[in-house]
Amino acid sequence: MQYNKYIKDAALVSEIGLGAWQLGNNSGWQGMSEKEAIELVQKSLEYGINFFDTAPNYGRGSSEERLGKALKVVDRTKIVINTKFGHSDSGITNYHSNYIRESLEGSLKRLQVDYVDSLIIHSPPIEYLDGTKNDHYEIFEQLIDEGKIKAYGASLDTYESMQLLMNTTNAGVIEAFFNILQQDAARAFNLAKEKGVGIIAKIPLDSGWLSGKYNAESTFQDIRKRWSKEDIQTRAHLVDRVKEIVQAKDNLAQKAISFCLGHKAISTVIPGNINIAQLKTNVESINNPVSTEIIKKLEEFYLNEVQPLHLPW
Repeated sequence: MQYNKYIKDAALVSEIGLGAWQLGNNSGWQGMSEKEAIELVQKSLEYGINFFDTAPNYGRGSSEERLGKALKVVDRTKIVINTKFGHSDSGITNYHSNYIRESLEGSLKRLQVDYVDSLIIHSPPIEYLDGTKNDHYEIFEQLIDEGKIKAYGASLDTYESMQLLMNTTNAGVIEAFFNILQQDAARAFNLAKEKGVGIIAKIPLDSGWLSGKYNAESTFQDIRKRWSKEDIQTRAHLVDRVKEIVQAKDNLAQKAISFCLGHKAISTVIPGNINIAQLKTNVESINNPVSTEIIKKLEEFYLNEVQPLHLPW
């Protein structure tokens, strides 16, 4: 496991982190008991993972609670925790600046910690990202001064939103939607490196498509039922093209994660893990790198074949 710079005054972070959406119950994904969740976190620590990404609305607060229980016995200075603001533990969306403190205090209580390393706005509308027009960032700066957070930022999907945030605020973190089929965020990577902004690569497996498990006949009953039959057929075709390019009949997920790891602007990648076996496979991506040549081919594939399709998430 390699460890990369994330934010100022925090530990270096493992190149593969743990996305904690699945730790919670009623998450809109496959369910997990508290015992299974805690065991998953403990196993991730054994693998060298020290970065944990969660949010108040993951399992209506249960993700943070379970993560807090699992990490209680770990040296706090050795781990890095990122949580979010905007989607509440009650299921309500609230981006108002006067809710920031209440949201954070709830997260700190559930996580059983005195501070989080980073607090990011959870997939906000773009109008909240302009630091010249919102007082959110003054509050975030106050929270840094008070020692309750070390950095702030946002979870974003596009180059335009990332650019706006970095050019109008002192944000130190962006959780970017980035994978082989979603590469728009890469246009902001040079700016992030220039400004010292840590990048968390979210959804590296494109909600499971880049695991290689699905095809044109696949159906979904969980949160992924949003896709139409045409969407499924399109993605299946694109995944077949990815397999051709990376020349991988097996371990497509590892190649997809390694594609993200091949971008130096990225501090950590957070694939979802629904069990320990999947966690192990994801961590083993570090032993299955993608060459610079293949990365270039995948970037060209995105520009020529994927970007024009405007794939829905």
